Amino acid sequence: MKTKFAIVLSGCGVYDGSEIHEAAASMLAVDRNGGAYQIFAPDAEQLHTINHISGEETKPNRNMLEESARIARGDIKPLSEFDAGYFDVLFFPGGFGAVKNLCDYGVAGINCNVNADVANAVKSMFERKKIIAATCIAPVLLARILGNITITLGNHDESLISDVNHFGANHAVKKATDICVDADNKIFTTPAYMATANISEVFTGIDNLVKEILKNI
Repeated sequence: MKTKFAIVLSGCGVYDGSEIHEAAASMLAVDRNGGAYQIFAPDAEQLHTINHISGEETKPNRNMLEESARIARGDIKPLSEFDAGYFDVLFFPGGFGAVKNLCDYGVAGINCNVNADVANAVKSMFERKKIIAATCIAPVLLARILGNITITLGNHDESLISDVNHFGANHAVKKATDICVDADNKIFTTPAYMATANISEVFTGIDNLVKEILKNI
């Protein structure tokens, strides 16, 4: 039986949703290593929509589920339908949507709130002692929800690491192709574009992450 991954997206595009390279790398790594995946996203508006050429905010705003469906080729479900009893792994690719849409850390900092469906999915997997994984900036989300875990954000600025510590989590310095495994809590992370990386290193890091997850199922 294939290991079942639930991959949670937050939109379509690095500046206001999921990082598309990381989302594609996650799906590819799961498939190539013999797993199966289902894409989810919250059925809610993004914080804002960004023109990825100019960096300026545009109107009207967009819906996370509809935007994520572009990456999922339409095969997507609302995160409210996620069932932790069915899946083996909950996986969050990066992109600023993780800290703008799945939570509002990008605006509120350490006082951030988390989307209710996201919090419920993470907590339900954690309570069942199942694996939760994240790439790039998305591990901040796990630190905010779970507290006393170990994650990596690569080798980023001290203020971000300080905020992670404020949530009660520990930070490990890693390169783009490295992975961080918190075996006690079943948390698996890799820096992806949070480290100085090219697309090949990002794909390698995520593939290494998925391989390590499958060894620990």
